[in-house]
Parts: sequence; C-alpha cells; structure tokens
Amino acid sequence: MFYYFYTLWGHDSVFFNLFRYITFRTTGALLTALLISLLCGPLFIKWLKKKQYHQPIREDGPASHLLTKQGTPTMGGSLILLALSISTLLWSNLTDPYVWIVLVVTLGFGCIGATDDYLKLTQRNSKGLSGRKKLFLQIVISAIATYSVTFLADPQLATSTSIPFFKNVLINLGVFYIPFGIFVVVGASNAVNLTDGLDGLAIGPVMIVSACFVLISYLVGNHVFANYLQIAFVPGTGELAIFCGALIGAGLGFLWYNAPPAMVIMGDTGSLAAGGALGMVAVITKHEFVLSIVGGLFVIEAISVILQVGYFKLSKGKRIFLMAPIHHHFEKKGWSEPTIVFRFWIISIILALIGLSTLKLR
Repeated sequence: MFYYFYTLWGHDSVFFNLFRYITFRTTGALLTALLISLLCGPLFIKWLKKKQYHQPIREDGPASHLLTKQGTPTMGGSLILLALSISTLLWSNLTDPYVWIVLVVTLGFGCIGATDDYLKLTQRNSKGLSGRKKLFLQIVISAIATYSVTFLADPQLATSTSIPFFKNVLINLGVFYIPFGIFVVVGASNAVNLTDGLDGLAIGPVMIVSACFVLISYLVGNHVFANYLQIAFVPGTGELAIFCGALIGAGLGFLWYNAPPAMVIMGDTGSLAAGGALGMVAVITKHEFVLSIVGGLFVIEAISVILQVGYFKLSKGKRIFLMAPIHHHFEKKGWSEPTIVFRFWIISIILALIGLSTLKLR
C-alpha cells in the first residue's frame, strides 16, 4: 500500500520518494512485522490459553517433554502469519503477481497446518490431519502456484533452474519443472515442520534462510546486479525481498515468546507455512538448489527421518539414531535443549554463508 504513495507523490516529495526503494520498504516491513508480533503476542497467547489450545505431546517422544512442553499453547504460527501478511500488504508493490503467489502459498499451507493443529487439539492426540490429506492439499497448492510462475516468467526461464557455482548455467526441465517445483515447495514445508521440535529450533533457521533470500531476491530482481553476478535476471522478484523481510520481523517477534522455555509453540500452522513460503520464493527466483544449501539444516532433519524409517523397515526394527528427527537423537544423548538449539543455529549460519557464496563463486 505504501508503494502507492510513491506513485502519487514520489516525484514531488523527497519523503514519499523513499517508498520507491526496495531496501527502505524491506526495512519497514521487517520492523512493522516485528512490532505487530510483539504487541499482539501477549493477547494472542492469553487467548490460546483461554481456549486451552495446548500442544498434545508425542507418546514416543523424549520423556522430558511430558514435563517441559505439557500445557504450552500451540498454533503460535498464526501470530507469524498475521504479522507477515499485514506487513507484506502494507509495504509491497501489490501490482506484482509474485507477491500474491507467495502470500497465497503461505496462507494456504498455514490453513493446512491450522486444520492439523486444530484436529490434534480437539481430538487430544498428536495425529491430526492424515498425512495423505496434508500431502494432497500441499501438492495441489504447489502445483497451481508453480504453474502460475511458469506462466508469468520469461519463456527462456519459465521451466529452468539455475545451478550454483556456474555462470549463467540454467537447466531447462521442460514438462518436469512443475513436478520439480512441487517437490521443492512441499519438501521445504515438511522439512521445516520436522525441524520444529524444540523451543526456538525452527524459527531461528527460518529467519536465517529468509535473510539469505532477502539478498537473493533483491539481486535476481535487479538487472544491473544480476548481470554483474552472472545470475538469472527475473523481473519483479525484488518485491519478494520485502516479503522475506516481513518474515524475519514476524519471526523475531515470535521468537520473543518462543525462546526457551517457550510461552507458545509454532505448531504446524507456522512451520508448514514458513517452509512453503521459502520453497516458493526459491522457485520464483530460480534458486531452488541454493535453498537446499542455505536451508541445509532442514534437509539434514528431513534426511534423518527418511534414513531412520527406511533402515527400521529394512532391518526389521533396528535404528540408526536413538530417535528421529536428529535433534531428538541429541536429546536422548543428554544434550540440553538450549545447547541443541544454539548449535543447530550455528550450523544454519555456516550453511547460509556457504549458500550465499555461490552468488559470487561462479
């Protein structure tokens, strides 16, 4: 909305001319989302407690969770979505279709997660919405969004993906691009969901990856920088930097209440939405493989589950890890929750730096 002020009065006013710049609006979006999260957090948590929206604890989970997590309100991701949506709508250029695509995917995945959380709460178990139903809905939303991106993009880029460390190297996947895009978005969503098992564990890396894509979106959407770095130029993606900035701000505000010991839990409402958002931004900017690097912590968590389940079935009951996802393995080994969270954040920062280096090392 504020971008509209620039179109009306930006040419005659130094102040309103500021709304022209993506960097200014990204900062504004971050601070706005942060403020909304911080101000609405106490009332929102109080309302969740009143409704008794408490997270059901996994029966096969770490025993300590029965003491430390019992009674903590869930569906805290709704606070992130509220702050993110309002901030994005206020600071983005709403004529950019990519902004709407990412918002729809984020809110769509958030609705899937909210339904799952609500069923867990009303049925008082940790099952919720069936895995098949969740996966089906995620695929439908991702397919529509990915197709929309291919329809809007330049024909030379529509079904292509860039390869890290190589100059202007694009692989055209043709008819396989939409399944590829679905895999990226759905995979990112569920990987973040698997990571969300300890206080502050998921939201930290979400903000780190979002910060990376603030930069990537801005560079990919700027012809001068894209040409200098020899990366694919995708017009209109600069506005996604504002969305990612808003996600950082909303995440920071949420972390204030989610820091150990958490006053509120993100739930599937937030984790599925945040992962889907990051996956969709990666698809639009053609940096899907870079997402797998900067979001490598999520990949590690997902792979640990895949390996555990696969080995369990093949070996007829044996396990690789004491418990999966892998952060629970370290809990079982005696690591304290803050230790796991901070060390995983460090890993996420290192992977983010490696991923960002691919922009220049080509």
